[in-house]
Amino acid sequence: MPCERKPMRYGHSEGHTEVCFDDSGKFIVTCGNDGDVRIWEGLDDDDPKFITVGEKAYSLALKNNKLVTASSNNTVQIHTFPDGDPDGILTRFTTNATHVTFNSSGSRVAAGSSDFMVKVVEVSDSSQQKTLRGHEAPVLSVTFDPKDDFLASASCDGNVVVWNIKEQSQLISWPLLQKTNDVSNAKSLCRLAWQPGTAKFLAVPVESKVQLYERGSWDHVSTLSDDLLTQLVNVVAWSPCGQFLAAGSVGGSLNVWDVSSKLCVERQKHEKGFTVCGLAWHPSGSQIAYTDTEGCLGLLDGLRTSTSNSTNTASKQAAVTKPAKDYDALFDDDDDDRVMDEGQSDTNSPVKKPIAGGDDDDDDDFLMPATGRVRSRAILDDENSLDTGSLKLGQEKFGDDDDTGSGVVPAAPLVPLRPAYEGPMPTPPQKAFQPGSTPAHLTHRFMMWNSVGIVRDYNDEQDNAIDVEFHDTAVHHAMHLTNTLGHTMADLSQEAVLLACPGTDELASKLQCLHFSSWDTNKEWMVDLPQGEDVRALCLGQGWAAVATSALMIRVFSIGGVQREIFSLPGNVVCMVAHGEQLLIVYHRAPGFDGEQALGVQLLQFGRRKRQLIHGEPLPLSHRSYLSWLGFTAEGTPCYVDSEGAVRMLNRSVGNTWTPVCSTRETCKSKSDSYWVVGIHENPQQLRCIPCKGSRYPPTLPRPAVAILPFKLPLCQTSTEKGQMEEQYCRSLLFSNHFSFLSSSGYEIDEEAQSQSQKDQQELLMKMFALSCKLEREFRCVELAELMTQKVVTLAIRYASRSRRMALAQRLSEIALEKSNQIQEVEPEEEEEEEEEENYSSVRRPSGSGQSEAAQGRQSSRRYQEEEEQREEEEGREMETDEPSETKKRVNLFAKEAVSPVKTNLTPITKGGRANPFKVLGSGKPSSASGQPRVTNILDNMTTSRKSFPLSGPAGKQNKNTVLKPLAPRPKTKTQSTLLQMSGTKASNKKTQQNTQPAADTQKQPEAPPPASPADNTENKRPKTGFQFWLEENRKSITADNPDLEETDVIKEAMGRFRTLSAEDRLSWTERAKTGDAADLKKRKRAEGGAEGAETEKGQAEADENSAKKKKSLDPSSKLSAFAFNKN
Repeated sequence: MPCERKPMRYGHSEGHTEVCFDDSGKFIVTCGNDGDVRIWEGLDDDDPKFITVGEKAYSLALKNNKLVTASSNNTVQIHTFPDGDPDGILTRFTTNATHVTFNSSGSRVAAGSSDFMVKVVEVSDSSQQKTLRGHEAPVLSVTFDPKDDFLASASCDGNVVVWNIKEQSQLISWPLLQKTNDVSNAKSLCRLAWQPGTAKFLAVPVESKVQLYERGSWDHVSTLSDDLLTQLVNVVAWSPCGQFLAAGSVGGSLNVWDVSSKLCVERQKHEKGFTVCGLAWHPSGSQIAYTDTEGCLGLLDGLRTSTSNSTNTASKQAAVTKPAKDYDALFDDDDDDRVMDEGQSDTNSPVKKPIAGGDDDDDDDFLMPATGRVRSRAILDDENSLDTGSLKLGQEKFGDDDDTGSGVVPAAPLVPLRPAYEGPMPTPPQKAFQPGSTPAHLTHRFMMWNSVGIVRDYNDEQDNAIDVEFHDTAVHHAMHLTNTLGHTMADLSQEAVLLACPGTDELASKLQCLHFSSWDTNKEWMVDLPQGEDVRALCLGQGWAAVATSALMIRVFSIGGVQREIFSLPGNVVCMVAHGEQLLIVYHRAPGFDGEQALGVQLLQFGRRKRQLIHGEPLPLSHRSYLSWLGFTAEGTPCYVDSEGAVRMLNRSVGNTWTPVCSTRETCKSKSDSYWVVGIHENPQQLRCIPCKGSRYPPTLPRPAVAILPFKLPLCQTSTEKGQMEEQYCRSLLFSNHFSFLSSSGYEIDEEAQSQSQKDQQELLMKMFALSCKLEREFRCVELAELMTQKVVTLAIRYASRSRRMALAQRLSEIALEKSNQIQEVEPEEEEEEEEEENYSSVRRPSGSGQSEAAQGRQSSRRYQEEEEQREEEEGREMETDEPSETKKRVNLFAKEAVSPVKTNLTPITKGGRANPFKVLGSGKPSSASGQPRVTNILDNMTTSRKSFPLSGPAGKQNKNTVLKPLAPRPKTKTQSTLLQMSGTKASNKKTQQNTQPAADTQKQPEAPPPASPADNTENKRPKTGFQFWLEENRKSITADNPDLEETDVIKEAMGRFRTLSAEDRLSWTERAKTGDAADLKKRKRAEGGAEGAETEKGQAEADENSAKKKKSLDPSSKLSAFAFNKN
């Protein structure tokens, strides 16, 4: 009996749901927890008629165009069908009815209730009622004897009772069930069913089996079971012919038995394993409708249950008279009575092998499952191969009694023909999709919804058009396009609209781009893909477009239509997204098994230097889920959502791993509800999505409203104060990683947001420190102190001292001293590298005044990127770590690394001069302020919005990453920082900031001095660095070794050689440079005259002013200090 399992569809809200067919089989009728009765013309009916019968509908029955429902208002109502007009109340109970059913003629209705009573009511005259009392707990189910003499009921008291309706008395009671106090607590609904027609058997679900009791004698005559059925049977239903019995279980299993042979002839599984709580056969016997506890409706189609008596008789005679060696003659091409199929996908029947012999009463006399899992045709042979599963072991192969069938089909010769595969079965691969789009079969659908705008497709009988709407109309006005080519995929950026259509037998797949930001008049181009190659996914980046095709290839075009790149994928693409210069691709890396999808992910960056950041690693998904959305945050961090609602984001600081940051399921009121994600922002932390009630996709009209969900990392014990602060701290670190990526990629970052993030992290560390002190967890306090900046450690020492924890204060003092020493060690090296970079950039800076500032900015960025790449090749990229126990070691490594992905802030080198990064920083620890003139001060950032050096991770490296890069900043557009900013603009901005700084009374951090004009010589303004001093003495040897080098290459070679020196040697050169500055300064004064002397005096005055500001910044206490002692 091979059949097809149709996909489930949403019917009602989460809760108990029931289903039945009308007498003609034209309609499927369901009721559910939302109080509605829905009338479906078929499983594909998108607009079913509904009747509201109460707040909740617990049960329904339909006969002779009369619809009876049990609702939450303790009544049993009757409505006309299919009009749905109320036709009165049949009966009432003191509490809600749990189950209703018609008798075979439709003249009576039986109803069981939670008040322990069963009532039998005449439909024509509701005053004619019989009440059956005797149960001691709520009634689970009731069913009429087809001959209308008896009624059976099951109850939570554990008993199944047969009543004589006329005498209103119990005939027999079987204690078969587990006792409970309410229907909601019952492990099984125990929906009884009487065999139609002959009324020979009463089917009772008991645990994982179905027991059959004979009418009249009330003896237990048979048991229907299946080795693969291990969950409790919840509901049973007879086929209209009375030959087959279907059962649905708590675990989602659906089984059909041939009652006469006791064979399980059909075995299906709910697609998500939910409990089956409703079963109904189509009047023709070809379909079974079923519902689950999540309010969904499903259908098994293609069941073959019709057999004729003549066929049965002939088959029985053939089975008995034919010798065993001629058993092949039993097989023919007629599938009407076929009860098993060779093999199945997830919608077909399993393979079984016949077993001969055995006890007559054993339920496994005739068939034993060959495997416990659903098997796929792809793993077996073709459909025409002879196999044990091809046997048609229907009712005709067996007699009425059990003795005739036990030796009919010999098993021994068949077993060696094909070995049974016992392993896990493949999962159907997920089809390709466009993130932010709804399914293509919908007539009105979203082709794309992203941060730029919305693309809608209207494909009905009247029109086939595409509407493009922009969130910001300043980008472009709305567009209406005629979809003559039948485009099914789209993407939208601030530069263009990209459309694609699949190919046909006559026409090739086409890619069409509407480049509306083009400055020329031709704003549209189109490309035909090679014949037989279809577009599967597409996306738009900044200045380029990418297309994934059915030939496992990625084709990259420029935004103007130039073919730029082509490369192959290891598997079929699932989806693809782009952001700026990044391209994120998800594809099938291998077949998945047992419901899992085996997806791989690649992340490529198309900059001046193209590189692959993620090399096809597996993409983590929730158990038995699939990918539902893929994209980038507004700040450029890859993230995705799976079908279980888990949102994951790339954590660049921990080796490009994926961290779960939110679960949309936790905010859904019902399991049938979902959220359709349209965008993610890291600053502010927002998950932008559309709530979808009872579906996975929103409708196009009316325009759905966007909701904002918060992020929450799934840390342990987040209900406690400690867990909440840990979650906030980890989330703050994760969501500040984009500062590092943007700065290393040459984009300008939001300094105010970065400063606020650092402030929040340090405040959280101090709060956790205070909490650990209260809990007397001093070792934990030291661990937290390792993550703090030096200034916050000072506050922690004061807090520990006032809490009379002197041992802790002593250990914290050692940490503070260690951090101070590290700063002193790191600073000279940082200063040397800064001077090297400044010297390098000043030499490479064009001297001609005819070149535009914008061109100079672009050249500066390109040179910086080249230099960064060379440094990465020389030194290797260092992976960020978050182990707090190796602070000192990591600090030294990061100090020697000029360009590191850890750094999240840049001070650009402008063409007019260079800002002093240390003037942005406050003074250091008071106890050692005189010995260390420059120390990072994060505490000052907690009361100001000025730029500071960011945290580089959870290991307390905030005060060490002050290495600068010669990079011209890039301005931000309305949606994202993009293009290069002119160097002169940044210089003028710095001047403005410097001029307005003295007016701010509450400002604690001294500003950097205004840069010099382009005509000034930067080197004359400041003392020589160790690198410059070393270069002067070693220039001859470098030029001698490389006589053909230009000045730029000489400096580059010198920088490389200077880096190879040890830290001690470089420190000694720095000291020599400092001692030699005084004499050198006097020589320059004598040589250059009084003008230069005035310039030097001006620099000294600035230094004195800055020193005064540093002292002033120590006076006011910070907010964090107030927090630390507000309870004392």
